[in-house]
Amino acid sequence: MATKKQLLRRLDEIGASLERRGDALLLLGVGSVGTELERIDEYSDLDFFVLVEPGAKEAYLECLDWLEEVYPLAYQFRNTDAGHKILFEDGIYGEYAIFEEEEFKQAKYKGGRIVWIKQGYTNQGIGEEGGSVKAERRQSLDFPLNEALTNLYVGLGRYARGEKLSAARFVQSYALDSILSVLHLLETEEPYFRDVFGEERRMEKRYPHFAERVGDMMLGYERTPESALQILRYLEEVYPVNPRMSAEIRKLAQGL
Repeated sequence: MATKKQLLRRLDEIGASLERRGDALLLLGVGSVGTELERIDEYSDLDFFVLVEPGAKEAYLECLDWLEEVYPLAYQFRNTDAGHKILFEDGIYGEYAIFEEEEFKQAKYKGGRIVWIKQGYTNQGIGEEGGSVKAERRQSLDFPLNEALTNLYVGLGRYARGEKLSAARFVQSYALDSILSVLHLLETEEPYFRDVFGEERRMEKRYPHFAERVGDMMLGYERTPESALQILRYLEEVYPVNPRMSAEIRKLAQGL
C-alpha cells in the first residue's frame, strides 16, 4: 500500500527513467493514476502504458532494468504479450503494457493522462484516445434478466446433482453479472467514477440501494439455494418474471 504522493512520484520517476533511455516516446497513466486522481487511496496501484519507438518493445519486455533503476523489484510476472504485473520492494504494485505506435491505436483504456512525453514527439493526441471499449451495459431488461432467470434454474439443477462450484458460479456470479448490466435502468446511479470495463467496480457507491441487498444474493458455496431465492425475489420486483419459471426455480431451491 502507498500514499497518493508515493504513487505519483514513482510514476514520475519511471518517466525520468524512460527519458534517459532515449527510445521511449510517452508514458501514460491510466486508471486511478490517469485523469481520475481524486479517487486514489491507500489501496490504489500503478496502471500505465509506455509507447516506444519501432523495434524497441521486446527490449523493454525482456529486461526490466528501466524499472529496477527506479526502485528494486520484489516480483514480476509477464501476464500478457505486452506487459507485466510487478511489485516493488517498498510494496508499490503495478501493471503495465508496452506498445509501439501502430499497436497503441488498438489499446483499450479510459482517462489516460500523459505523465511524460519525449521532447519533440508531436503525436500527443495519441494519449488522449482509447481504443474501442466493450460496453458492459445493456439498454433493455428482456435479455439480461431472462438470462439471469435461466442461470438460476440451471445453477440449482447443478447444485442438486452435487456440482456446487458450478452452481455457485451460475447463481452468484453469472446471474448477478446480468443484473449489473442493466442496473442503470433499475436504480438511479450516483455519479462516482464508473468503470467501463466492469460494472461491479465501485458499485457500492454508485448503487447504494442495490448494495444493501447484494450480500444476501451471494451467501457462499453451501448456500446457493438461498442466494437463488434472494435473486429471484429481486427479479420479480423489477421485471414481469414468467410465473412458471419462477415456480420451477422455487421448487428446486426449496427442495435442496
